[in-house]
Amino acid sequence: MAGILNTVVNAVLISALYALVAIGFTLIFGVGGVLNLSHGANITVGAFTAYFVTRVIELNVWVGMVAALVVPALFAAALYLVMIRRVKDNPITVMILTLVVAIVVEEVVKILVGTQPQAIPSLFAGHLAIAGGVQSNRVLAFALSWVVIGVLFATVNYSRTGKAILATSMSTRGAALVGIETDRMYLYTWMIAGALAGLAGVFLGSIQTADWAMGREPLVLSFSIVVLGGIGSIRGSLVGAYIIGFLEVFTVSYVDSSLSGLASLVVLVVILLVKPEGLFGRELEE
Repeated sequence: MAGILNTVVNAVLISALYALVAIGFTLIFGVGGVLNLSHGANITVGAFTAYFVTRVIELNVWVGMVAALVVPALFAAALYLVMIRRVKDNPITVMILTLVVAIVVEEVVKILVGTQPQAIPSLFAGHLAIAGGVQSNRVLAFALSWVVIGVLFATVNYSRTGKAILATSMSTRGAALVGIETDRMYLYTWMIAGALAGLAGVFLGSIQTADWAMGREPLVLSFSIVVLGGIGSIRGSLVGAYIIGFLEVFTVSYVDSSLSGLASLVVLVVILLVKPEGLFGRELEE
């Protein structure tokens, strides 16, 4: 019983981090209609920004966390302004460019840091008496993730800029006709997604370790999550993150640890065949 409870707690905690990544991924698709394959690279950028701030410059881990929000957001903004804005109407070109960027980021990290996993200091030390003892750092990462998600939901639904982003996602032409600067909304979306991924990178790096390929598995999981939840749906990504998170943790814990990622791919295939619009997405037009 204690083992199952511990597995459930772990699934709940890690799913919040998956949600951070998936929400940013689906935001870019929902607003711009493109898939950002460098989204996983933002996780790596965030994690190693925190690593350099804490281990090399030797500043406080909270300063590292702030830097891990800002640097990936600026990286995503630069990527959009320099490359994506020119080809945003060609989804295939965007996919190729962002894939190349992801590979370049991984190679740069390998050159600068090497291939050995690096530890990022915990945000909070100690354990809580939950399910036999859970790291306080993991609980804090979970809580902060939900605070960020809550702020994002409030911003998107109630702020002027958030409503402009929603309008752009519904119709770029319609949004432009009512005076919304759609190009700025695209830029904001890329920056928000970059910041969310960077924050997830810090949390993942402090809970586990950071390495040059750490963004790959979360990116694959994000595909499954956003397809399951409905591409472009923030609510769907949140629900999908918990479904996929539980499947992943239970598969690794009770089936075989080498099958990590397989459950999410099976879900991806099934959803594409049975309900391609996902749980909360709009039905696809033929």
